[in-house]
Amino acid sequence: MTDKTTRDRPLASLNRRRLIQGGATFAAAGLTGFPFINRMAVHAQEAPLKFWQFYAPGGDVKPQVQWFEKLVADWNDGHDQKVELEYVVNSEYISGSKLATAFASGEGPDIFLISPGDFLRYYNGGVLADLTPHIEDAAKADFPESVIANRMVDGKIYGVPMEVEPMAFYYSVKAFEDAKLNENDVPKTWDELLAVAKKLTTPSRYGVLFETTPGYYQNFTWYPFLWQGGGEFQGKDGKSAFDSPATVQALKLWQDAINTGVAPRQVVGGGFDIVANLGAGLCAMQNCGIWGISAMDNNAKDVPYGIFKLPTPANGKYVTVGGGWAFVANAGGKNPDASAQFCAWALASMDPASIDRVVNWCTVAKSDMPPRNSALKAGADVFSTGKFGTFAKEIHPGTRAEPRVPPEAYKIISDAIQSAQLGGVDAQQAATTASQQLDAFLASYSGAPIL
Repeated sequence: MTDKTTRDRPLASLNRRRLIQGGATFAAAGLTGFPFINRMAVHAQEAPLKFWQFYAPGGDVKPQVQWFEKLVADWNDGHDQKVELEYVVNSEYISGSKLATAFASGEGPDIFLISPGDFLRYYNGGVLADLTPHIEDAAKADFPESVIANRMVDGKIYGVPMEVEPMAFYYSVKAFEDAKLNENDVPKTWDELLAVAKKLTTPSRYGVLFETTPGYYQNFTWYPFLWQGGGEFQGKDGKSAFDSPATVQALKLWQDAINTGVAPRQVVGGGFDIVANLGAGLCAMQNCGIWGISAMDNNAKDVPYGIFKLPTPANGKYVTVGGGWAFVANAGGKNPDASAQFCAWALASMDPASIDRVVNWCTVAKSDMPPRNSALKAGADVFSTGKFGTFAKEIHPGTRAEPRVPPEAYKIISDAIQSAQLGGVDAQQAATTASQQLDAFLASYSGAPIL
């Protein structure tokens, strides 16, 4: 998971997206280890640490470029070991395999960004450095467990989150008015969502939009619908729990939206890109994360919009999902200790500058919920009013952390969503088939715990 409309530019609307889609590159390198990683790390302080990300210096979202450039400049002013930003277009970093290929060839960056959904790919591959020694106890306690747990293994922290990005629905005020609807017609249930979407659908506009492109982002956006009915993909016994009524109804909701013609089979750019879809009039309601605020306010200023929390199924419970990117250090890089220190200094220090840095990222450079209690308190004025206030008060309280799953499990779930949503496969059959595949995989899985 910035505010742009093409996949070759960094998007604020891209904060929780598809990082390394299929996993084929990593499969070639081994899912439980990267045999080509340079494990003889040397302290080459004369060479700057490379920090790969999709924001700066080549990005064209000025506040985000400035945030990253100031971050690195501040570090370099006070440390002998320098850091250098290396911008990678998101089509290569997020939607492609550049990062995986780099590690497989022993040329991975020293510092980089990953999402919770792909944490196990890198942790099980032996890539991630332990950041814990550089994070003081007060700072550790400043991260809510729901935010930090999926970046930890055996009590050690391997990633420092820079944001939390809960999902909601955005709607076009004009589309509602054209259909003679208003904020009182905002759907609260799944049935109402489809009924309102039907009223909003015209020959040139869809009523609602869900992500249709397979990948980590689509899985991420589908999980809340599974959870709202009490569903899980793995039970407490470690076996698959995917073959359940909750799974079936969640798959069927997305399938029904397509089959009834109120949702598109293909989106523009990606379901995360609210400007290119809702902002451009392709749809009247869009399932999107909090990053959509800055995306719309910067790149679709003439499009009035509202926000509402995810509707729930009959007898269901409200829940949304919160993703977000994290700073991580390469355990086999030029100077793993300095890389780890940088990550902690940047986002996980009790120094006021570190806290302010998080606040500025979440309120100025982008629109996100802070991953730290201190940053939430420091930005209280911003998070108490307007659309930020809607997220903080109504949407964020129901946030559940994005699951971290191995690549194989992610692909099984992705295939189930795709087969039901676009392939016309019966939802029950899709759930049963996926559950059988998950059981077969989980029986032999030996990596870090799946959360």
